[in-house]
Amino acid sequence: MRYMSIHRWLVAILLSCSILLWNGAAVVGEPEGDASTDTVKVDPATAAVINGALKYLAAQQLADGSWSGDKSQPAKYQVAMTSYVMMAFMANGNLPSSGPYAKQVKKGMQFLLDAAQPDGTFRENPRGHYMYSHGLGTMVLGELYGETQDPTIRAKLEHLVLLIIHAQNPEGGWRYQPGSKDADISVTVPQTVALCAAQRGGISVPQVTIDKAVAYIKSCWSKEGGGGFSYQAGRGGGSFARDSAGIYGLQLTGLYDDPMITKASQAIMRRVENCDKPGWNAEWLSYGSYYAGVGHYLIGGQTWKNYYDTFARGYLLKHVTTEGDQCHWDISLDKSAKELGNNWPTAVFTTILSLPYGYLPLYQR
Repeated sequence: MRYMSIHRWLVAILLSCSILLWNGAAVVGEPEGDASTDTVKVDPATAAVINGALKYLAAQQLADGSWSGDKSQPAKYQVAMTSYVMMAFMANGNLPSSGPYAKQVKKGMQFLLDAAQPDGTFRENPRGHYMYSHGLGTMVLGELYGETQDPTIRAKLEHLVLLIIHAQNPEGGWRYQPGSKDADISVTVPQTVALCAAQRGGISVPQVTIDKAVAYIKSCWSKEGGGGFSYQAGRGGGSFARDSAGIYGLQLTGLYDDPMITKASQAIMRRVENCDKPGWNAEWLSYGSYYAGVGHYLIGGQTWKNYYDTFARGYLLKHVTTEGDQCHWDISLDKSAKELGNNWPTAVFTTILSLPYGYLPLYQR
């Protein structure tokens, strides 16, 4: 890979110099609804589905500790899929040394550590949209490091973070590959959140990097169609997936009260409120729903309750497939990603249903 030598050089320079890095969390406000006023709870029917989904995902783990789109398919996107599944287990309180699925989480963590290369990249196949996987894997390791302070995670995590920092383009965003000249919101958001996860865990991240990322996300705001986030700055209007990414990214950097969040949330809810209608389909349902779920959980209050009752307890419980003691969601629900397998929607939807448990430090209000 032509970026490897560049990033080895950058890592060597940065590690050998004394550079002042800011190491505080960028919190500028509090979200509308906090945990003390949250009326959303996981009821017994929802808990049964969550437990069945975790059993399904545990059975899907591959011998090397990873997850792919489906155990029966050729392994691909293992870093990305493993990251989504790990968040589902962690959203239910599982860590490498605790919880009923500690064994699976420990093996998944080891897979991610083994996949992290000396130049700060992950070993991932295919690599066409590499930076998605990089952001997701770095986020999970950042969350795990924050929870465990395991020194074996820190060394790899620092290199992964350095790659993100140095891959940021002049606009403040990221694209599919390290060193890309342009940027888009769909790749920028996972890098931004990965940096926040690492920073909150105790890894040094320059505040200027976070600030530039926030500026890029906000530059994608468009007034077209009542307001939303475009794919790239100044190009088009909002969509379910992009609006969800926008509110997720801004809130994880602490901008809980930004008016862009309110308007994008309203646009998302207008779409979600139609989820019971025949033929309803949101583009990139798994991808967008992960962001929309966390985004509305962070908004809290009645907005979160409306989202959870309508989409999580409503749509998701209605469309789950139960086989014996296992539950999963079929990828056919996500027409944009129908070839990627059932593990992705199952991991995403399990995480959304589990958010009221409040186990994930990254998503604390």
